[in-house]
Amino acid sequence: MKVILLQDVKSLGKKGDMLEINDGYARNFILPKKLGVEANEANKNTLKLQKANEEKKAKELLDAAKELGAKIGELSVTIPIKVGEGGRTFGAITAKEIAQALKDTHNIDIDKKKIVLKDSIKSEGSFNVAIKLHPQVTAELNVKAEGIR
Repeated sequence: MKVILLQDVKSLGKKGDMLEINDGYARNFILPKKLGVEANEANKNTLKLQKANEEKKAKELLDAAKELGAKIGELSVTIPIKVGEGGRTFGAITAKEIAQALKDTHNIDIDKKKIVLKDSIKSEGSFNVAIKLHPQVTAELNVKAEGIR
């Protein structure tokens, strides 16, 4: 029997897969638990429409991420950091502080988990910080650490 899976089924397939499985397995397990439906013409058309809709949404998300990445690439954020004698800093600038500064100065809300800091910022100066907006889009933000006494 041909079946279209509605959910991921371990050792069988992923959601949206069309598989040929044993009739008994389909009637006694897959169909009663609503893990899949029989692959008739109506269900095949529904599957095609769902896949097309998912592709459209994925493309829109990618385009929005590219647009935001281009906008972020042009921006700069200044964050104050406490400095003692001899230019020695107290603490470090974290991803949370960068996200908050970006929201305060440019009204762009970015999750702190998307900000990738290779090394913590523990000195004055200008640093490029990567922001992973999408699996295919990474933007560079210029962060200026400005010392305050």
